[in-house]
Amino acid sequence: MIYNSIHFLLIYPLLFLLYYAIPKRHDRWRNIYLLLVSYALYIHWSPAHALFLMGVTTVTYLGARLLLRTRRPKLVFVLSLMIALAPLAFFKYFHFLNETIAALLATIGLQIPLMGHHWAIPVGISFFTFQAIGYLADVYLKSMKPEQNFLHYALFISFFPSILSGPINKASLILPQIKNLRPWFDYPKAVEGLKMILWGMVMKVVVADRVALYADTVLNSYENYTGVTCFLASVMYSIQIYADFAGYSLMALGVGKTLGFELTENFRRPYFAVSVTDFWHRWHISLSTWLKDYVYIPLGGSRCSKARNYWNIFVTFLVSGIWHGANWTFIIWGIFHGIAQIVEKMLGQQRCEYGRWGRAVKILITFLLVNFAWIFFRMPTIGEAVGVITRIFDFSLPMTVFVSLNLKYAAIAIAVLVVKDTLDEFFPGKAELLHHRLGWVRWTTYIALLTLIMMAGVFGADQFIYANF
Repeated sequence: MIYNSIHFLLIYPLLFLLYYAIPKRHDRWRNIYLLLVSYALYIHWSPAHALFLMGVTTVTYLGARLLLRTRRPKLVFVLSLMIALAPLAFFKYFHFLNETIAALLATIGLQIPLMGHHWAIPVGISFFTFQAIGYLADVYLKSMKPEQNFLHYALFISFFPSILSGPINKASLILPQIKNLRPWFDYPKAVEGLKMILWGMVMKVVVADRVALYADTVLNSYENYTGVTCFLASVMYSIQIYADFAGYSLMALGVGKTLGFELTENFRRPYFAVSVTDFWHRWHISLSTWLKDYVYIPLGGSRCSKARNYWNIFVTFLVSGIWHGANWTFIIWGIFHGIAQIVEKMLGQQRCEYGRWGRAVKILITFLLVNFAWIFFRMPTIGEAVGVITRIFDFSLPMTVFVSLNLKYAAIAIAVLVVKDTLDEFFPGKAELLHHRLGWVRWTTYIALLTLIMMAGVFGADQFIYANF
């Protein structure tokens, strides 16, 4: 569900009321209702692609069931894995591989025609596929038993709050909540969910979409701006992608809570990380956990030689780059993060403590490194990414900054986000206005945030950045 759309504001209250209109102790019907809603919303986004959602669900469900009955579990696992990954590989990577092979052959004088058309990528395919094969791997590794009820499993894969852009939930977290009897209505949890939706909306429409107006203006025609302006635009994009994705994740968790579910935490103030390694403990936590459990640890993790451990880190973040998109810019972005973590391990940075000011310096250095990598993530080609970086480091250009009304509003939006994250990071629980013990303080905060959304929010930019992945 696109949480910052008018459709969400109109449809979700009705879905919420109908869900709780189902009598107490009828969780089976509530689960069926949620499954129907999840598929109805998915079909609304992408009717034909719902077949692939059902296909991946069916293959991994049957594959997991078969693992307990076969004498060749590894063969069943590999075949099920390959079939489940086939739609993702085709829709997301076929043309990239086709174009790459054609380009390589062209270097030796062989010209081949490009095959096929560019197909629309099914909504959320990277997220629901990784969630499904994570479950399949857990059953294969015997860390959990296969789910017997197909409707329960289908709801786990298609649950509408998280199917669009995650988080990538583990079956061991969600399936028990689907199967066990839930309270008819948990008022404190619902209130907490609404607060998360409110703050997530602020992050999306007030911060992300506001700073995007400046970042897109500059980065889409970076040749026309000075190095200082291009650097400022790159910082704006770093803030945009954080507020956009963290805002979506927070709203997804909030919607889950209003329905009685606890989804996986996805962000923990990543720009306060003291290293790139720490950044990945705070950024897209569900993906980094997935990569650790199903790529890094199976490769050997850290229980091996240093050289092998460094290789394991490199491969893990190469996979991360490939997961994000079929473009060399994403691959370079993933490799950069992998190499940065290898260098940190070689230098022992995770064990170093430099005091308060040292921590501030490490936070700044980490942010600059992450910001540099985001340039490759943002730009459509390697050449354009290098062009932006070259522009930033061209000190012959005047030190002027492009200023617009968008930048002034963006500064206000960023200030709100920085203050909130700073208080949560360094003074947890002591200055949380949304959870203040005094009712008038909480309600003043609610009204202030709603006013901020209405006055400074950018509406009409319905899509979330990570919906493209």
